[in-house]
Amino acid sequence: MDAIKFVEQEFLQGKTFPAFKAGDTVNVHYKIREGVKERIQQYQGIVLQRRNSGISETFTVRKISNGVGVERIFPLYSLNIDKIELMSRGKVRRARLFYLRAAKGKNAKVKEKRG
Repeated sequence: MDAIKFVEQEFLQGKTFPAFKAGDTVNVHYKIREGVKERIQQYQGIVLQRRNSGISETFTVRKISNGVGVERIFPLYSLNIDKIELMSRGKVRRARLFYLRAAKGKNAKVKEKRG
């Protein structure tokens, strides 16, 4: 095993998150630094996609804030992510949900998976 993969494996062992995928609603607790102060901000929305693998894995979360769609890309293994809560599972048939960007009203909803 080369050195880079060894370091990645050591780094990845400390973090555990719930299994989530595109369509799920998650609540990301993200650390924000303002000068010397640090606080935790919650960002709740629908996961549009997960990308890459290993230490470089990212996921995109979209929420509606004051009638405007806001997307944010989080590195999964960032030190700034305190925790990720899985709020609900979505019933979707694809891995990337970019069609939600153009959808309005009821069309912008994702059905919840039962059971």
